[in-house]
Amino acid sequence: MRIIVISFLFTFYNPLAAQFNANKTRGAEIITSGGRAADSLFISLLGGSDAKVVFIPTAASSLRSDSGTIWNPDEEINKVIFKQDLLKRFNLNNITVLHTRNHEEANTENFVAPLRTAKAVWISGGNPGRFMAIYQGTLLEKELKVFLQRGGIIAGESAGAIVQGSYTLRGNPDKPVLMVEGSEKGLGLIQNVAINPHLSAQKRENELVTIIDRYTYLLGIGIDDNTGFLIRDGIGEVFGSGRIAIYDNKKYKAGWYYWLKPGDKFDFGKKSPVNFSPE
Repeated sequence: MRIIVISFLFTFYNPLAAQFNANKTRGAEIITSGGRAADSLFISLLGGSDAKVVFIPTAASSLRSDSGTIWNPDEEINKVIFKQDLLKRFNLNNITVLHTRNHEEANTENFVAPLRTAKAVWISGGNPGRFMAIYQGTLLEKELKVFLQRGGIIAGESAGAIVQGSYTLRGNPDKPVLMVEGSEKGLGLIQNVAINPHLSAQKRENELVTIIDRYTYLLGIGIDDNTGFLIRDGIGEVFGSGRIAIYDNKKYKAGWYYWLKPGDKFDFGKKSPVNFSPE
């Protein structure tokens, strides 16, 4: 009996040993195409300029700040200026940039240490395949799940939204392809979901139809610009100025998807809207 109790306690207090359940986390997630609405929501969740925030730019080959500063995450040139622009963007006193192109480094305790004391993480845009090629199966991936379970905030724009799902669209960093065999796995912070940002602006409305038809267990989420989901306790609420399309392999008036507008809520456990039935 004592052995059973000890084994139970070890599993309970060792979060890396426990199976991740996206619907039972204490934290919050933002998946967005980007825009002011997401930035404002993120700032409000932080609760003050002293919050400890980690910024992960690995999906990008280059990033442009709000002031126009261009920075390659692999170079020191413009890094200081870009970091200052991030502080202004998120109204912070300090921010930690966490980045590597080395899979082995991402699997070390020293690399993931900043996550242990952080309140929030922001994952940049870029190419999701580039991000997952480095972090899949590493300690960084595991720590992000533990971070969310213990109440952390994880936000991601564009590619940073895609990798939070379980299926990665545009997995090849060198070509604008939709599906790449062998590079299809996401972080799975939102399980059995494929996310497609910039939906209307880049006329991607029909792309997820192909994905969901092939992988029927997946739920597709298409996100307009300046729009996103705030997800807590398995319930997502739409924010921003656009809409979110839901793809569940059923036919609706709009086609093989239906729309959610700002303020609408979606239950990821039941895979259905809260308080209304789509037509």
